[in-house]
Amino acid sequence: MASIFSRIINGEIPCYKVAESDRFLAFLDIAPLAKGHTLVIPKKEVDYLFDVEPNELGDLMKFAQTVAKKMDRAIQCERIGVAVIGLEVPHAHVHLVPINSVADIDFSRPKLSLDSEEMEHIARSIQEA
Repeated sequence: MASIFSRIINGEIPCYKVAESDRFLAFLDIAPLAKGHTLVIPKKEVDYLFDVEPNELGDLMKFAQTVAKKMDRAIQCERIGVAVIGLEVPHAHVHLVPINSVADIDFSRPKLSLDSEEMEHIARSIQEA
């Protein structure tokens, strides 16, 4: 059965797309820790990040770096934090989270609830940065 991320890649489930290439996709997390919290995934479904082929993993991180730099320009924050948890969805993914302190990337914190208009605005701001 395809993961929810594969269903997003296939267009079966909508997302707030931030960036896309032929091999990778970046989109806003729908339960973000902070405004602009973005997920970066390979389009090829692999459950565990460290099972991604080495060259592909390197390219995924380069893609994430490009997205993070756009986020840095579009969202006011001290840094873009990076986290890999790997338990929520059985599809390798990297969290890019705008942070101002270490506490801002604590996944046990309550998540934000943003309306679609704000999500679209944030996604567009990152795309255009």
